[in-house]
Amino acid sequence: MRLSQMLFVTLREDPAEAEIPSHKLLLRAGYIRRIGSGIYAYLPLMWRVLQKVSQIVREEMNATGAQECLLPQIQPAELWRDSGRWDTYTKAEGIMFALIDRQNRELGLGPTHEEVITAIAREMIRSYRQLPTHLYQIQTKFRDEIRPRFGLMRGREFIMKDGYSFHTDEESLKKTYQDMDKAYRNMLKRCGLAFRAVEADSGAIGGSGSQEFMILADAGEDEILYTEDGKYSANVEKAISMPTEAQPSPFKVYEKLETPETQTIATLCTVMKCSPTQVVKNVLYQAVYDNGMTVLVLVNIRGDQDVNEVKLQNELEKLAHRYQSKTLMALSVPDADSQNKWASKPLPLGYIAPDLADDYIQSLQDIAPKFLRLVDKTAVPLTNFVTGASENGYHVVGANWGEQFPLPELVVDVRKAMAGDRSLHNPNQTLQSARGIEAGHIFQLGTKYSQAMGATYTSEQGEELPLYMGCYGVGVSRVAQAAVEQSYDQDGIIWPLAIAPYHAIISVPNISDSKQMEVAEKLYQNLNQAGVETLLDDRNERAGVKFKDADLIGIPYRIVTGRSLKEGKVELVERATHQSQEIAIEQVISTLKNSLETALN
Repeated sequence: MRLSQMLFVTLREDPAEAEIPSHKLLLRAGYIRRIGSGIYAYLPLMWRVLQKVSQIVREEMNATGAQECLLPQIQPAELWRDSGRWDTYTKAEGIMFALIDRQNRELGLGPTHEEVITAIAREMIRSYRQLPTHLYQIQTKFRDEIRPRFGLMRGREFIMKDGYSFHTDEESLKKTYQDMDKAYRNMLKRCGLAFRAVEADSGAIGGSGSQEFMILADAGEDEILYTEDGKYSANVEKAISMPTEAQPSPFKVYEKLETPETQTIATLCTVMKCSPTQVVKNVLYQAVYDNGMTVLVLVNIRGDQDVNEVKLQNELEKLAHRYQSKTLMALSVPDADSQNKWASKPLPLGYIAPDLADDYIQSLQDIAPKFLRLVDKTAVPLTNFVTGASENGYHVVGANWGEQFPLPELVVDVRKAMAGDRSLHNPNQTLQSARGIEAGHIFQLGTKYSQAMGATYTSEQGEELPLYMGCYGVGVSRVAQAAVEQSYDQDGIIWPLAIAPYHAIISVPNISDSKQMEVAEKLYQNLNQAGVETLLDDRNERAGVKFKDADLIGIPYRIVTGRSLKEGKVELVERATHQSQEIAIEQVISTLKNSLETALN
């Protein structure tokens, strides 16, 4: 491609809308353009990157025996009601674009395709002889993000590879799951990216186990906790660990003390001259289930720990049946307006005790009459602890479970693991922290969808059994931007060679110089014929502008037909290192082909 013929506009200043480096650079370098909130056009350079990522994904999927297909983006609401997720996705999480057609039928734009593929399996899979089977697609997905941001990282329209496998049993499912683990690692390695595979929470997709593939980058939205020995890594939402040891309490006698202006753990510990590990912190949440029932949740946890709200949501999901509900719709810390709706009297915020009385809750039809009381495992072994007195300006010290406060029946692990915690597999290993961008996620779904939607097969013994299912997603457009977030400098993007839009760019300093243009044209033709994808910058611009643009768009190699032509040489510049060398014209093709083969193999 000749740059003079390409739709190519670069910007010298960072766009106001962009927050992170990769978003700024993709806009500045003319890869994408914003059309609306969370909606971007992929311009020619970006489309080439996306095609390369897609091809790597396609090759690795095909190598496992998976079959490519294409599923509808518009999905009937009935399928999602069959699985029980329509209300979750349109109301609770609210990420599905829903619409009504002219026949008054409810439809959704596909954020994911478990329901569609399970409906196909329900109709087409009859016998164990057809299993296992694995289908995948590369397609646009739609999610109504509350706050779209970071360009392609969290948009409302994006490209994704999603695959779905069907099996006779859990053993077969785990075999494909392991195949996908290997395939996903291969994908990211081939894309030239540094990544880490981590244990993950299954979220709204559900299932018994899942793993995320994180592209390492400082701007990543996710925190990863891992050990240096390489034996443990997990998303912070899923991570488990051993907290630091609690310090012995200095309080031996139970008493109530006046502690004004000590609503926070930090101020309380300063006033009481105690460690936060000696405090029982009591955190109030408000859970809303799908039948409209609001439940007030009181979590007791050690004072130096924080509640992991994803873990808490999972615990509350398990308890939905207690409230004649199927699923949790929302979880929040009740604000003043919420408290006004259900509180019978002002709450002693900052001074709540583990046994906060149920009479703080008004008698209302859609409000559970009693607090749901959970105690985190970190708080259970504490003795002579400090905690609130359920009276403004007062705390108690020297308190014990089973004496001053009953231990809640529900003991749970809802603490947020932190860097510095001890690892469960080896207490001598402490958790380290890194940031990552979720690029892929694989799930063992089990029979969640097949049972809900009646997708069965006939076994060798003639039994009708539910299909076991797995699902596997890769964010194609997210991988492309994450590659930029991982690799850039003050001059622009540094693409890995495997997914760069072009391998080389020929910059002609002076297009009026016939010799420069003659050599450039010949190299351009011969490089492309040799399989080295090459751009020719034949614009009527100053050499400095061309060099800046070449660095900005991140093409791995720049060839300059400049002063060294009189010696039969051109300048070859490597984008990643800025290393420059003069090389004989006849050696350019072999040099670049060797670099290409080394990088791609």
